[in-house]
Formats: sequence, C-alpha cells, structure tokens
Amino acid sequence: MVSFMEYEFLHDAITGEAKALFSLEHEVVGPWIEVELGHDSYKLTQLLSAIEQVEKGLQSEVVITGHEYSVAISQTDVEIQTNASLNGAEPLSDMLISEHINFDQNEMASCGLEDFRMLLLSWAKFTNNIYPS
Repeated sequence: MVSFMEYEFLHDAITGEAKALFSLEHEVVGPWIEVELGHDSYKLTQLLSAIEQVEKGLQSEVVITGHEYSVAISQTDVEIQTNASLNGAEPLSDMLISEHINFDQNEMASCGLEDFRMLLLSWAKFTNNIYPS
C-alpha cells in the first residue's frame, strides 16, 4: 500500500546536522535520507535520474543499494528498506542501533514516485545541496 509521507526536516541543536523525522509508517526514510543521501549531490542526481528513466519507460525498475539501505524505484512506487532486512545476515551498524529504530516493524517504507521526487528536492533545498534544474 502506498501512502503519503508526513515528515519534518530540522537541524540538530547540538551538531547542526540536518535531520529528517518521518511518521511511523515511513520512519525508515529518515535514517535513509540522512545516512545514504546526506549532502551528496551525486547521489541526489542518481536518484532523480533513476525516477526519470523509470517514468520514461527506459527501465522498469532501478535498485540503488547503499551502505545500509536500498531503494527500489518502479513504475508504481519507491520502496526503501534496510539492507539487513534484505538478507537477514548483516548485523545492524552501531549508528542504527543507537537510533532505537524498531526494525521488526519499520524496516521498509514505500511512497509514490512524485512524492519521492518532491521529498528529494525538499531535502536538497533544506540542506542547500545544489541540484541543476
């Protein structure tokens, strides 16, 4: 089931780092966007290009595997999930464990293509990540 994401971006009061808080249903997206995307304009461009390729029918699905999370972009939706949930063999990193995320219930989230594109562009704007329009 695809549903709308509710989220908020803020800067950590102590470190100044950009943080992304999501509703429970999409909770895994927050750590993904912080860990895998962060301020990386190359990754942002890669994700936006993948959406475009799928929308134009050049590819039916694009899977981008990061260090801790994977993103699957298809014609119908975008799924983000922990790599640990994909194979069950990798131990969770200390950073993920310290975030107190309940991986049994929140290891995967999905959303529509346009919602995902808007999320990426909003994050880029919030983090002052330059993306050529």
